[in-house]
Parts: sequence; C-alpha cells; structure tokens
Amino acid sequence: MVYKIEAKLGEGAIWNYKTQELYWVDIEGKSLHVYNPKLKTNKVFKTKSRIGTVVPIDEMETIIALEDGVYILNNKSGDYKMFTDMSNELEGCRLNDGKCDPSGRLWVGSMHLNQEKGKANLYTINGKGVLEQKLSNRTISNGIVWTANRNTMYYIDTPTSQIKAYDYDDKTGGISNERIAVQIPVDFGFPDGMTIDAEDMLWVGMWNGNAVIRFNPKTGKVLQKIEVPAHNVTACAFGGKNLEILYITTASVDMTEEEHKAFPLAGSLFSVIPGVKGVQSTMFNKAIN
Repeated sequence: MVYKIEAKLGEGAIWNYKTQELYWVDIEGKSLHVYNPKLKTNKVFKTKSRIGTVVPIDEMETIIALEDGVYILNNKSGDYKMFTDMSNELEGCRLNDGKCDPSGRLWVGSMHLNQEKGKANLYTINGKGVLEQKLSNRTISNGIVWTANRNTMYYIDTPTSQIKAYDYDDKTGGISNERIAVQIPVDFGFPDGMTIDAEDMLWVGMWNGNAVIRFNPKTGKVLQKIEVPAHNVTACAFGGKNLEILYITTASVDMTEEEHKAFPLAGSLFSVIPGVKGVQSTMFNKAIN
C-alpha cells in the first residue's frame, strides 16, 4: 500500500509525467485526487457530480469527465468549466473510464446508472470540444489503450469479460475490424480499468478479482498476476521517473461485511514494481481536430 484512504470507488489512474504525480478519481466520492509520491501527499479536488475519468492537459490544466459532460479543471484553484456539454447524450447515464489516443483526442465511455445492458456508448472529443460517437450498445464502458505503433486499440466493456481489439487510424481516430483479443474467465473477476506496457502487453484491474492481471493480447494468455489486498481492483497506471512503478486503485463499495473485514485497506492506493516498464500516457491535445 502506498497511500491509505477509504475511497468509495477509486478509478482512472494516470501518471502526469510533467509533474511526476499520479492523478486518479473517486467516482462515488465525487473527487479528483493528485498523489505526489515524492512528498507522499494526496491533494483532493471535490466535484459537483460523479467523476468518471481524468486526463492531464499540462502542468496547469486537466480534463475531467462528470455526469453531464467534460470539463477543464485548473490544477491550482480546482475551479472547472464546461468544455463539452453531453447532457443530451447522458440521460440516465454517467461518464465512466476514458483516456487519450496517441494524437491526444479524448476517448470516454458511459454507463447506465442502473447498469442496464446496451445503454452505454463510447465517444471521442477533439481539441475544439466536438463530440463524436464511436461505439454504441455497450453496458459499462471501461479500460482503453493503444499500441506503440498506433495501429491497434484495445477496449473493455466490463460485463462481456472480454478485451476487444480494433484496427486504429491515428490520423482520423477511426476504428474498425472489432475482434476479441482476450476472453477472461469469470472466476478471474471482471475486467475494469487497463493500461499498456512497453512490450504492448495489457494490465487489467479485476473487479471482484483481488488482482491486476497482465495479458498477452496476441495469444489471450495470462502472463502475470499481482494479488492486491482489496476485493475490487479498478485501474492501474505506470508511473515513477522511469515508468517502472505500477500504481493500482481500488474500491470499498460493493463488498459484504466479511469482505470488509478481510480487506480493511479496500479503497486505498497501492503500488508494485512489476519488472516491466510502462509507456508515457498521452495528454489531452487542445490542437487536435
């Protein structure tokens, strides 16, 4: 454990390499967190509604996904203003996980508040704030990453227990040729947030699975499993000066009384050195069309 906290639904881990800090969110706690490993501090910005994901823009600004759309937050004051209003798109839903593609477009997905099947979508937002729907008929839109050669995107719709692969066109942000890269056995838990390492292997937080699992998307095989002392493991991100540390977020919701006793650190932030390095996360690019 790197930072003890009882986050309700810790999620959305991403490393800001410009400030050497880990950004993460507590969705149900309606808060953005910025953890500084050097100072061992965790700065908290409260938000007006559930916050699904976060991506830094630079040292000064951050993009955040709230229940009615995407906002730009000032990293010093914590003030934020609407960037893309999505209230017409999100009736009965909220925004969930998301990240930026290699060109800096924001990809962000939704989920129905009652987790009704097929009510969620996946969207992109460009530097001008223009919204485009990329995938429909999803249920809990979750982890999303791109390969180093910018040719493949991997994406998780949690209840499917699958990691899907898509051919990806970085010039246009287009995706095609949907296929199953990894079929995850249900007894592993459910796939949640995801990151990619320097070898293009996938690291996935396992909800109900007490672990982060490293998968080979070419073969679908498990390469490594990191046990985490929390029942619901939600997301992970490589950080540290050399991207050698894997930071892991967890949740304290959706647990029985017995599980709370077994996992008293649920909701805390964890870290491990897994023996492979990550890749630099892409920040939101205000200049991308």
